[in-house]
Amino acid sequence: MSLSGILLGLINIAIVIVILVLIGAIIVWVMGMLGWAIPWTVQRLYLAVVALIALAMLVALLFGLAPHWRVVEWAQPFLGSFYSNLA
Repeated sequence: MSLSGILLGLINIAIVIVILVLIGAIIVWVMGMLGWAIPWTVQRLYLAVVALIALAMLVALLFGLAPHWRVVEWAQPFLGSFYSNLA
């Protein structure tokens, strides 16, 4: 893997982690405004899950592992036949 591929992978991991932490912060904020405070232990558990996701993504990046499911390749035969019928 090239240096640019590793750099793009690290940027991707950072973006995913920021989005997950932002979603958690928004949930805590909304629940706080509703008067239902989320305990700090649950917030720590959420951050631990986010850290495990980051670790799994980092290991997959370093060892070149790919997920077993392919969202884009799965939809391609259906979309390809759909668009070819329109022409």
